Amino acid sequence: MRPERAGARHRGGELLSIGAVLAHLREEFPEVTISKIRFLEAEGLVEPQRTPSGYRKFSPADVERLAYVLRMQRDHYLPLRVIREHLDAMERGEAPPALPPADARPGPMEEADRELVASAEALSGVRLGRAELLAAAGAGDGDLTEWEAYGLVAAGSDGGYDGDALQVARLVAELGRYGLEPRHLRAVKAAADREVALVEQVVAPLRRHRNPQTRAHAEATARELATLAVRLHAAMVQAGLRTRP
Repeated sequence: MRPERAGARHRGGELLSIGAVLAHLREEFPEVTISKIRFLEAEGLVEPQRTPSGYRKFSPADVERLAYVLRMQRDHYLPLRVIREHLDAMERGEAPPALPPADARPGPMEEADRELVASAEALSGVRLGRAELLAAAGAGDGDLTEWEAYGLVAAGSDGGYDGDALQVARLVAELGRYGLEPRHLRAVKAAADREVALVEQVVAPLRRHRNPQTRAHAEATARELATLAVRLHAAMVQAGLRTRP
């Protein structure tokens, strides 16, 4: 078994820039970003060539590997560690471990991951005024005032709200329909702040690095860690609920 030939449309052994690779991959993986490609490189899943000036150049085989990794994540929900083992086995000429069915339904955590990523990408670059935020979240002015008082939502220095604030506002409003008030969500906010501090411990040294590629890796790492933290939180909540009488 070998990675499927997503790069088969490439001409011969032509080397591609990271932008060209992104364009090819987005035909099958519209959610992929340059940061994601750089993160997979930093994790050792692909090793593009470098020009004397430091630019990445990807071969068709590199594009195949990237497509294989993305496909295994999308269709089989495999972690990178397992995908790396598959690729290593195939390079040795061995058969990789059996895959879970491609049509298996994802669990609630995987569904949450997808919703989180989709929402974050859809709201990237959004800037809203107060009235626009209220309309998008389906909330009243008093609701937003209370959310801000509890630190759940915050305006930027220009008084506007970004996509993250809108996402939080929508979720807080949805929880409110189940009777959960902002005061009930203080523990959730405190837990999120602690998780942010943990992620910062890992990525802060990378963000201070002079190399721009290292700083880009820091941002990709922060997003991956945030996703893992969300999954861990969801798993612990589910486990706790199952143990209740």
